[in-house]
Amino acid sequence: MGVFQRFLFTVLLIVGVVNSERSDMRFLLDNATEGHSEEYCAMYDICGARSDGKVLNCPLGTPSIKPDELLSAKIQSLCPTITGNICCTEAQFNTLRTQVQQAIPFLVGCPACLRNFLNLFCELTCSPNQSQFINVTSIAKVGNNLTVNGIDYYITDTFGEGMFESCKEVKFGTMNTRAIEFIGAGAKNFREWYAFIGRRAGLGVPGSPYAINFLPVAPESTGMKPMNVSIYSCGDTSLGCSCGDCPLSGACSSSALPSPPEKGSCSVRIGSLNAKCVEVAVAIIYIVLISVFLGWGFFHRKRKSSPVSRTKPLINVPNGGIIRRTNSQKDENIPMQMLEDVPQITNGVQLSIVQGYMSKFYRRYGTWVARNPILVLCSSVIIVLVLCLGLIRFQVETKPEKLWVGPGSRAAKEKQFFDNHLAPFYRIEQLIIATIPETVNGKAPSIVTDSNINLLFDIQKKVDAIRANYSGSMVSLTDICMKPLGKDCATQTVLQYFKMDPQNYDTFGGIDHVAYCFQHYTSADTCASAFKAPLDPSTALGGFSGNNYSEASSFIVTYPVNNEIDSEGNGTKRAEAWEKAFIQLAKEELLPLVQSKNLTLAFSSESSVEEELKRESTADAITILISYLVMFAYISLTLGDAPRFSSYYISSKVLLGLSGVLLVMLSVLGSVGFFSAIGVKSTLIIMEVIPFLVLAVGVDNMCILVHAVKRQQVELPIEGRISNALVEVGPSITLASLAEVLAFAVGSFIPMPACRVFSMFAALAVLLDFLLQVTAFVALIVFDFLRAEDNRVDCFPCIKVSGSNAELEKGSNQQKPGLLARYMKEIHAPILNIWGVKLLVICAFGAFTLASIALCSRIEPGLEQQIVLPRDSYLQGYFNNVTEYLRIGPPLYFVVKNYNYSSESRHTNQLCSISKCDSNSLLNEIARASLVPESSYIAKPAASWLDDYLVWLSPEAFGCCRKFTNGSYCPPDDQPPCCPVGGGNCGLSSVCEDCTTCFRHSELQNDRPSTTQFRDKLPWFLSALPSADCAKGGNGAYTSSVELKGYENEIIKASAFRTYHTPLNKQADFVNSMRAARDFSSKMSHALKIDVFPYAVFYMFFEQYLNIWTTALVNLAIAIGAVFIVCLVITCSFWTSAIILLVLTMIVVDLLGVMAILNIQLNALSVVNLVMSVGIAVEFCVHITHAFLVTSGDRNQRMKEALTTMGASVFSGITLTKLVGVLVLCFSRTEVFVVYYFKMYLALVLLGFLHGLVFLPVILSMFGPPSRCVLIEKQEDRPSTSSQF
Repeated sequence: MGVFQRFLFTVLLIVGVVNSERSDMRFLLDNATEGHSEEYCAMYDICGARSDGKVLNCPLGTPSIKPDELLSAKIQSLCPTITGNICCTEAQFNTLRTQVQQAIPFLVGCPACLRNFLNLFCELTCSPNQSQFINVTSIAKVGNNLTVNGIDYYITDTFGEGMFESCKEVKFGTMNTRAIEFIGAGAKNFREWYAFIGRRAGLGVPGSPYAINFLPVAPESTGMKPMNVSIYSCGDTSLGCSCGDCPLSGACSSSALPSPPEKGSCSVRIGSLNAKCVEVAVAIIYIVLISVFLGWGFFHRKRKSSPVSRTKPLINVPNGGIIRRTNSQKDENIPMQMLEDVPQITNGVQLSIVQGYMSKFYRRYGTWVARNPILVLCSSVIIVLVLCLGLIRFQVETKPEKLWVGPGSRAAKEKQFFDNHLAPFYRIEQLIIATIPETVNGKAPSIVTDSNINLLFDIQKKVDAIRANYSGSMVSLTDICMKPLGKDCATQTVLQYFKMDPQNYDTFGGIDHVAYCFQHYTSADTCASAFKAPLDPSTALGGFSGNNYSEASSFIVTYPVNNEIDSEGNGTKRAEAWEKAFIQLAKEELLPLVQSKNLTLAFSSESSVEEELKRESTADAITILISYLVMFAYISLTLGDAPRFSSYYISSKVLLGLSGVLLVMLSVLGSVGFFSAIGVKSTLIIMEVIPFLVLAVGVDNMCILVHAVKRQQVELPIEGRISNALVEVGPSITLASLAEVLAFAVGSFIPMPACRVFSMFAALAVLLDFLLQVTAFVALIVFDFLRAEDNRVDCFPCIKVSGSNAELEKGSNQQKPGLLARYMKEIHAPILNIWGVKLLVICAFGAFTLASIALCSRIEPGLEQQIVLPRDSYLQGYFNNVTEYLRIGPPLYFVVKNYNYSSESRHTNQLCSISKCDSNSLLNEIARASLVPESSYIAKPAASWLDDYLVWLSPEAFGCCRKFTNGSYCPPDDQPPCCPVGGGNCGLSSVCEDCTTCFRHSELQNDRPSTTQFRDKLPWFLSALPSADCAKGGNGAYTSSVELKGYENEIIKASAFRTYHTPLNKQADFVNSMRAARDFSSKMSHALKIDVFPYAVFYMFFEQYLNIWTTALVNLAIAIGAVFIVCLVITCSFWTSAIILLVLTMIVVDLLGVMAILNIQLNALSVVNLVMSVGIAVEFCVHITHAFLVTSGDRNQRMKEALTTMGASVFSGITLTKLVGVLVLCFSRTEVFVVYYFKMYLALVLLGFLHGLVFLPVILSMFGPPSRCVLIEKQEDRPSTSSQF
């Protein structure tokens, strides 16, 4: 940040130069016939001074004079166009030289511009032909002397246009802006620049002490001729400027401007409809596929009218029976009555090798559990409780950077490098005060009023009074704020135009002074901030267009706070303590105060997001609890028999359901305990979502197990029923659970810590839940059925009801199918068996899947901050205001590693952007990229410490790098000790009169310092305070931009060049800006062979989105592939596994389509949900497919039987269980639960239900695998031992 107390710049110098050495020859030019001729002066000498000290020239003409050799040499060193006689005294020339030194540092990087600029004032001050283009038009009396009060300066438009063109793009890096903003008030053409220079300044205000009227044509009657000295183009080879200062230079023609961004993707217009190419392609593919499918369907249907008989092979079995494969389509189905009439033929299942082992295991295991339920229950619970002991090391991670950024990520490494080698990015505390839009036109009125600025002073007074208690010491803003020059806080507010002092408000001129500073914030001494730097209005105002700052509808007050990093973190903790007090003040005092003035207030601190995330953990506790209770109530009803008042207190399963829920909780606690024991921190989302997730997954298996036991014959002993039930559903439960565990575990490959930890916890929790279900829960089923058979009351098993349970047993033995089972058998399955319905289902589901593929391109990466926070968070309004009002983007640093500054290295010219730098240098390319902000997202040229250092060293900038005769650093003339500390006339001090520039031109090598010179003077530059006499001092602006540690070895390990991103309003803007900056840095690193990387404080949180699609697709592919392999291993059927793979893929693709429709963004949360959806969707497929596989008959009959057997369980135990739990989440106070858990899980449940109970049965009935069911023809002389099947 440059500090420019009083930027009078060269206009001042003009003012005080004119002639008069021979008072006896004075006469008014207007009365002299020979006044406007060659070798004649229009003004000469100094005849007075204004009350503010600005000198005034004498309005009398005199012939030009011949200077002595010393004065002539001095003049030609600054004004080479003036030779021979002159029209200025030595005092006038010294005044000229003193004043132009303020402008030189801004322009010395572009010699052509500097030369033209100096010529303008050299000709005005000392030209021997001054009277030919200067005409005094107004005089005033000062004391007893007449002085010039106004002049006409005749100058050709050619010169004016040339001067402006050579200077308009010259950059002033310290402020990331153009020099014309400082020395021309942002003039858009040379006439505006002339108007700014020629305006007569008021007392104490920078500018000319008399009016200068620039005119292009002189009246013919006067004989005058416009001034027209040679003009230098910025592309001139002898005075060439850099490409950044002169983009149109011939040397820069080879560097083409970055191409503008491509507007949208490929699209096709069909009438009034504008469709994307991918959408058109998908539509064409769908039409082709459906045409082929329908053609095959009708052909196949017609061919089926001519059945072909097939033979059934016989297979000998070890026990003497014969197995008949029932895998043909027509006559393979032997009616069940035939099996009843022929007792020698029984029905069995030929399992795969793995399923065979699993069936044998479950048969033996079921018998053993039924006989030893207490042992199984106690041992399994004890093991899990041991895992729960790890909870004593339980910790929760709440720091956002540790939740969302992997330690090995590029962004994390770059942040660590930046923090360690340069300085941590400052903490930001911010207030946004805005006016309320009018109801008539909806336009917000201007906030720049007297009353609002006084309100701002009142707010600032309260903020300054904050005292936060940290470890017994009181912390104020001044203790922690960022102080560029070590004294005043760098608070960004319009109050800086009054030096943060309310007493200056009326003294400086009130609201008029504010309006003045909006236009002269870089040049007016009274507009300089309390921390000595210009305050750009765009950083303190919002809601304006262009440069119309007075129309701003909001004040933006920013408090930069030091982000200290030490081993104890005490600096940050002090800041956090102050931030809590700041937020409390904003809520309790500032908000009511601002609202009473009919304004709005939004506020935030650096720690606000973290604190609000902590609050979020309790915000939805009741919602989550209600969700669990609803699911528990539903489980209890589902597990029990059909309600009959007379026996419901016995047949209900409330205690069993509660026990199952407790087992789910134990599995979650065991998972958290295990990972806590090994040092893995938990997250808030784990504690809120995983129990619900595991409960939703675990309930399915509980329902399936209980229903399977109920289906067994009551006359069988409990061992037989448990054994048969486990044989029946054990393989499918195992298959589904293993697939879920693998699918969840895949999420551990996601580099984001929060998602990786979440996936690890979930995978282990689901695994433990499965193990507890087949151990402890099976034991509990044994106890519950024994309780019911013993007529003991549910929930109160100690109470036994007198009477016989024969009626209950009879009812159970002759139990009619439930309502859902009858629906599936009598309505659902027959409808799906209709050929036309099958074709319609295939076409409809295929259409939605292909449409979802097309819609995927509309899913945007990102995670809106408002969604993550509670709906009632004060940050909701803050983020909305940031988007609406801010007109400048986040700071962007281009960090250079290992810069070799030695004279043998080319790095200096490859980086800098002043004269003689490479046209394709880093800073020139940054400047070029800022010309196309739509694609580069770079708003301004970079502030370059290197450019400013080279200018600071330059002999032309004679007020900057100076030394005393003893070789020590000599500051500029307007700084102590050259200038008295108490004020006064700095020019009278003799302390620095012997100071000389650090180097002469002859001591430099092609205008570049040698290695030793660079090394020795760099610390001087970084400690030099900027001021009016030398605005290039690096103290404050570049203190943290260069790492001096180890720089003596000719290598600067780290240095940064600061610019800004364009305003970033959407998540896509943040992602695209980061991608553009990285692409730019990569290109520059490759071209220059220098290690360059971009850094912005938000990169860490958005890096995940650069490759989020790749991450999502890879993890989904692994998850679905894992499920496929598990299915293939267990079933040994590629056909079966392929169908499950197809349905899972369709569910995931359709879920992506729903995300696009609901505008759900792609981020780590949605990726985890998508991966988990694979595991959850498995349950909708596996059980139906397994039932189809082990059922006899043709495909239609097997589909009907599968729906009858498992359809009701899938609907009631899987679909409705998840549905009732998910529906409660819609009442969540946090949008992230509503969007990423309610909406996505609801969509998943509905899609899983439709695919599992509609699409999958149709696919199985048309393309299902052969039946594993076999017919066993027993020998009469051998007993059957079909149990092995």
